[in-house]
Amino acid sequence: MMAFLGTVFVGLIVGLIARAIKPGDDKMGWIMTIVLGILGSVAAGYVGRALGMYQPGQPAGWIASVIGAIVLLAIYDMVRRKA
Repeated sequence: MMAFLGTVFVGLIVGLIARAIKPGDDKMGWIMTIVLGILGSVAAGYVGRALGMYQPGQPAGWIASVIGAIVLLAIYDMVRRKA
């Protein structure tokens, strides 16, 4: 249970930082911000392991997680604009 709450908390912080850094109006609630942060961290970990920056099972760092969340937020904006 504590690991889940820690993941949600980290996702919230990463998502909020990504939304603050990326310019533009990001209309999403708390839950989507948490999901954005968690997915950004997962994506950063996957890319980092593929590039040899992280060992298997090692989580991504804060900066990489925020960068991953910003990339996902930009993709989300492009998809939303086309729809």
